[in-house]
Amino acid sequence: MDRLTSMSAFVAAVQAGSYAGAAPRLGLSAQMVAKHVAALERHLGARLLNRTTRRQSLTELGAAYYERCKHIVDEAVAADSLAQVMSDMPRGTLKISAPVTFGSYSLMPFITGFLRQYPEVEIDLHLTDRAVDLVEEGFEAAFRIGPLHNASLTARPLAPYRLLVAAAPDYLARHGTPLIPSDLQGHECLGYVFWSRPADREWQFSRNGETHTVRVASRLQVNESKALLTAAIDGFGIVLGPADFLEPALGSGQLVRLLADFQAPSRPMHLLYSAHRQKTAKVRRFIEAVVGRFGPLTALSD
Repeated sequence: MDRLTSMSAFVAAVQAGSYAGAAPRLGLSAQMVAKHVAALERHLGARLLNRTTRRQSLTELGAAYYERCKHIVDEAVAADSLAQVMSDMPRGTLKISAPVTFGSYSLMPFITGFLRQYPEVEIDLHLTDRAVDLVEEGFEAAFRIGPLHNASLTARPLAPYRLLVAAAPDYLARHGTPLIPSDLQGHECLGYVFWSRPADREWQFSRNGETHTVRVASRLQVNESKALLTAAIDGFGIVLGPADFLEPALGSGQLVRLLADFQAPSRPMHLLYSAHRQKTAKVRRFIEAVVGRFGPLTALSD
């Protein structure tokens, strides 16, 4: 029999004054409690309890052994409690992947806030537009913008990744301001080159349920968002970029938002993770926090 279980049965029998009294505490029958105590006595080669039909009492060895067993059982209970607390307390390193622009501008304030809330957590954030392999590369979670291709991962939908169209006042003074999406065909439009595919040559807008697709010219194509922003501020062309990324330049007047009456393209965004990863406290809390900040409902309040 398991020694710790037998010790627990012995301690409970002493405290309850009988095997029958100890049984409900342990979820065992009185006969099983008696078997556990008997197993200890066989192991020790000595009697622990003097038993009659009316009462039981500790032997001299039994009294000393009881004190030691009680300490051991109490420590075991405390250890189990500590394990439960630690399993509920986020701690350890989270390895996360996110697209470069989203990670740098939208995600980073969330990451620092999460670390302040959970001081026992460390985050190893990899910013890349490459679709990482979570299992092979050891990522707990990854933000993915665009269509999903891996059905083996759990995907939590987030609010669509909103884009805006903008240009510098100097550019608009020289080339005019587009008023409808089709006007973009006569303008210099800056293209962002993704890791897995070329720059988008078709920009899609919507208004009143109607979709407007325009094919744009992109003489300058860049795979880094800051460089693209610099070109736009320099007045070289019109930029299509994430709202969070462009808002500082819009607020300072370096850029002017265009086609505000139209809804600019947006891309689906998900948080991906393996199902078994969600079992750890650090991943559970991270997923909950991400959905709370970037979930579909947040789009209604932005």
